[in-house]
Amino acid sequence: MTVDAHHRASLTPAIEFRHVSIRFEDVPVLDDVSFVVPPGEMRIILGLVGSGKSTILRLAVGLLKPDEGQIFIEGREITAMPESELFQLRKQIGVVFQEDALFTSLPVWENVGYRLLEQGEDPEVVREKVRRVLRLIDMEYAIDMMPAELSGGMSRRTAVARALVGNPRIALYDSPCAGLDPVTERKILRLIMQLRDLNGTTSLYVTQKMDEVRYLCSGMYERTPDGKVRFRKESEGFCLYNTKILLLSRGRIVIEAPDELFWKSSLPVVREFLV
Repeated sequence: MTVDAHHRASLTPAIEFRHVSIRFEDVPVLDDVSFVVPPGEMRIILGLVGSGKSTILRLAVGLLKPDEGQIFIEGREITAMPESELFQLRKQIGVVFQEDALFTSLPVWENVGYRLLEQGEDPEVVREKVRRVLRLIDMEYAIDMMPAELSGGMSRRTAVARALVGNPRIALYDSPCAGLDPVTERKILRLIMQLRDLNGTTSLYVTQKMDEVRYLCSGMYERTPDGKVRFRKESEGFCLYNTKILLLSRGRIVIEAPDELFWKSSLPVVREFLV
């Protein structure tokens, strides 16, 4: 572990689940789930459909309440937090849900900048912020388009941009690359990695696709002394210290490990994902 990683691990966790359980109509969805995400780190939540992955994200923003256990965001327990306080807390969190829908009556830039506009930011300033984030995902040309003019992949990218435009301290991604072509998928993943590595954005990333996991764990972005951004591959002799994989199975975390240990795990449930 590097000095920076030691320092972050000593800070108040950005996200913490303590023995969290939840049931839907007496069916267990999560069972005694505990994990900690230090500031600036990523946890990839891997699991099959129905394993409880998306439920973790909804719990993390207070959209669901656990039947047992406690949840903390930046040191504040949200388990019994009033809705008025949760509303303020959510302003610091960017969220991409699978079913994210765009406002059909608003152009792309207003969709992406909606939360900033609601908070009273100057529209011209918001539009420029939107332009910058759209540029990162090759959608600057669509800034004035209406949702009806967008393809499915473009709508998905717009939803991702909306979650990230305000440079949130915490970002939650619920299968953000679902249904995207490989080229667009890589653009989204690179943006998410850059926010993790260069901005220190704390991230929970939900997926069931191993190719996304491998890409997110393939290396990290860093700034050189002359201000340029470069990508360091794990094969260059360093360990990706800011990202771990959590594998969910039947509502329980069966392993939490950095990628190099995850790949070597002999657990049958892990080997099933790696074949």
